[in-house]
Amino acid sequence: MTTRGELIPMPMSDGASIGVYQVPPSGVRRGALVLIQEIFGVTEHIREQADGWADEGYEVWAPALYDRVAPGLEASYSPADIEHARHIAKELHPFATSIADTQTCIDALAALGGPVFITGYCYGGSVSWAAACRCTGLAAASGYYGGMVPSLVAERPRCPTVLHFGRHDKNIPLEGVEAFARAHPETPVHLYDAGHGFNSDRRADYHAESAQRARERTLALFRANGG
Repeated sequence: MTTRGELIPMPMSDGASIGVYQVPPSGVRRGALVLIQEIFGVTEHIREQADGWADEGYEVWAPALYDRVAPGLEASYSPADIEHARHIAKELHPFATSIADTQTCIDALAALGGPVFITGYCYGGSVSWAAACRCTGLAAASGYYGGMVPSLVAERPRCPTVLHFGRHDKNIPLEGVEAFARAHPETPVHLYDAGHGFNSDRRADYHAESAQRARERTLALFRANGG
């Protein structure tokens, strides 16, 4: 599939330059969306997702967060690539840097006018939750199956937020998600009859019905908050 956005180098707050996949909105601009990658980088799948959100009227930016340590990373789902991507996420790339880069994108998009939203998958789901709690300038946030989210239970969102998890996710224990939900009555935590990565049609756990329902809920949240 040919994606229609462009990967544009952009300076971050620490002076580093990383690529940001940028897609203009289709039709009337509803606002802007920062889309946060999985651990695999800004892959074709992430670019397709960005194009899809742009079809809903959002100007979408997807920063290549690992460019400092793994420029242009587009890992596959092979065991070796998964291990390599996990090593980058856990050992080479500080999570705080992802939050700082996200804030840079939020600020730049806010300067263009209109509300700014965030969503992301897997690693990006964790970043989306942390950004909702730590970043300024977000109108709303939607995070998909972020593995770090249960461990970030003490943080509180600054904007309306929804979270999506697979009930059969082998990577994120259900009891942790349920405990998180009890601690955050202000944040809808939706459980789907699916596993990890249910939004990605590249993965064995892809579940079309769950992906569509999560998308509908995300769009409803954005539209209820200015988008």
